[in-house]
Amino acid sequence: MTRPDSPPVTRRRVLRGLLGGGAALGALGGAGAAQAYAFGVTREQATLPGLRSPLRAAFLTDLHYGLYVGPGSVRAWVDATNAERPDLVLLGGDFLDIPSGDSPAALFPELARLRAPLGVYGVWGNHDYDSFGRRDSRRGGRARPDWEARRESLTAEFARAGVTLLVNTGQAVRDDLWLGGVNDFWQRDADPAAALAGAGERATLLLSHNPDVLPELPARVGLTLCGHTHGGQIRLPLVGAVHVPSRYGGRYAMGWVQGAFESPAYVSRGLGTSGVPIRNLCEPEVTVLTLTGE
Repeated sequence: MTRPDSPPVTRRRVLRGLLGGGAALGALGGAGAAQAYAFGVTREQATLPGLRSPLRAAFLTDLHYGLYVGPGSVRAWVDATNAERPDLVLLGGDFLDIPSGDSPAALFPELARLRAPLGVYGVWGNHDYDSFGRRDSRRGGRARPDWEARRESLTAEFARAGVTLLVNTGQAVRDDLWLGGVNDFWQRDADPAAALAGAGERATLLLSHNPDVLPELPARVGLTLCGHTHGGQIRLPLVGAVHVPSRYGGRYAMGWVQGAFESPAYVSRGLGTSGVPIRNLCEPEVTVLTLTGE
């Protein structure tokens, strides 16, 4: 029986209790490291109003290339994606997890191997801005006064690798499909309205690194794809995610969720890791969506 003066049970208290001993920490560390690098392909189906013919889209997010992820991991993710023969490849941000003075040169030949007839598109995430040197950070090191120039230089390198970055803008990738992408929500200028401004009567697909943009959608969106949360990265039986980096707690942790105007959205568990190279009960995923019109 719990005493009346016992402290409340929280996710953080449970985690501290489970990891209180060195043996428990070591057990989770070994198993968690193995889970961090064993990814799967998640296949989903959904309707996208306005589509006149089916579309197969692959969604990869949160690569976190750098500290814990090297070219070999990216190569495996790209191989798995190409094997699905997608029409369109979408990248959900947090490509980079490097100090602001380092170059991710080895990343680009791997991304250049992605194959999709409608192209490869992406958005920036908060770790990318740290890697630009937007601010002082544990991951990105010291802030750089030329961070905007570094962002533009990296934008050009991604473009040479075949990846088009969308920053509060969009374009028609097919006569019946408008793809929009918003800037990272934590930069405080994410603008879904601008990203979707040219959609007209086309089906709408929106990329946002952070799902916290979902309650702020200006109108109904056909489908929004997000990452950022890693599904919590470390999940425990009966407890769920120990921590979700969202102002809405676990509301948008992973999977199918809903934004403003009953807009459907899918939040991927992502592929890399942040903070520690460990996952638990939260498999990394390449998401493949088969989309059809109503």
